[in-house]
Amino acid sequence: CSNTPNSNEKTASLLPITCLLLSQLPSNRFRFVSWHRLEHCEITGDQLTCPRVREGPSEEELFQREGEHLQKLSNLPISCQELNLSYQDLGDPFQKANFLRILRRLIRVEKLQLVNNSLTNLNSVCLPRCRILNLHCNHLVCLRQLPKLPAVEHLCLSENAISSLGGLGALENSPLRSLNLTRNPVTFTLDYRHSSHKTTVL
Repeated sequence: CSNTPNSNEKTASLLPITCLLLSQLPSNRFRFVSWHRLEHCEITGDQLTCPRVREGPSEEELFQREGEHLQKLSNLPISCQELNLSYQDLGDPFQKANFLRILRRLIRVEKLQLVNNSLTNLNSVCLPRCRILNLHCNHLVCLRQLPKLPAVEHLCLSENAISSLGGLGALENSPLRSLNLTRNPVTFTLDYRHSSHKTTVL
């Protein structure tokens, strides 16, 4: 007697898997819908934990929308105090201009995550209230490419391409307590950690 299953048994065993693959979740119809177009949605822009940065609707289109949608868009993301925009390749020319436009509006942000975004130059931006900025794994080559950070306390620049501490003077008037430069070329410089007496340099 053979233990090999016949073709009918094989088909029957695959049926649940096939049905699972063909079935769709109830939310499937919303997969291509922007958050501000969802009906009965009470979420505002400043409540998004990790929003995606993409080109927004035109001003003409905004005026044609209902007041509820306009209210949501007006909150994105100027009133955010904590924002994560990591892993979005925001340095790509396709979305860089829109990203910088949003970044300049973050006048109240205190904690900002910009990890792994291929960023190269942010010196045209000012983040007046930012205390914690994480720029881990980007393409910065010097400290002069940083945004203006008058209130920064903790700055992470690990895994960039920073080869010198030129431009560190721009942070002298900031309450900077820690500066993470691990896995940057500058870490091969002798005594680079002692360049600032009031900052812990890693």
